[in-house]
Amino acid sequence: MNISPGLAALLLVLSVIPADSVAAASEVSVSSQVSVSAAQVSRSTVRGSPWAEPVPAPAWRWPLSPRPAVLRAFDPPARPWLSGHRGVDLEAAHDGAPLISPAAGTVSFVGTVVDRPVITIDHGNGLRSSFEPVASSLRTGSAVAEGGVLGQVQAGHCGPAPPCLHWGVRRGEDYVNPLAFVMDLRPSVLLQPIDVGPS
Repeated sequence: MNISPGLAALLLVLSVIPADSVAAASEVSVSSQVSVSAAQVSRSTVRGSPWAEPVPAPAWRWPLSPRPAVLRAFDPPARPWLSGHRGVDLEAAHDGAPLISPAAGTVSFVGTVVDRPVITIDHGNGLRSSFEPVASSLRTGSAVAEGGVLGQVQAGHCGPAPPCLHWGVRRGEDYVNPLAFVMDLRPSVLLQPIDVGPS
């Protein structure tokens, strides 16, 4: 088997990078023609609670269409009892915009929490999505398909304008970043080009 000198050098460099330093290396910006995904950072607060298990590769769909702007990012607390933002706020196209199920599941809760209408979907494997404020005619126990309409976004969460939806995802009791299910949030490690000399 013939391996080019450039590929051999790249494999050598990658083999000596400790896994726990990949996350730290991702903070360094270096011009490069090579990008390596850093799956080791899946426990970081970018992806979810520091205590949560790794989030799988993105496989869900956005709960709003067209693809919404993120008005407020996921900001988990350093400790479970501290304040933080345990979900994301997404801009809805208009009041009453349809909420779309990001993945198949079963309605596990429909009701009011404090003063907001909430719907929660159990997706299986310990994953649950909660959305607010949402008016829904679905009942607890209803099966929902990926892409099925769950209800309509109501005004009030982000103030009078713009209309927005709060989306939270839990794995067991840990909050994880909902965006990790619709986007690849893993940072890339950029390596300097390797000068292999004349060909």
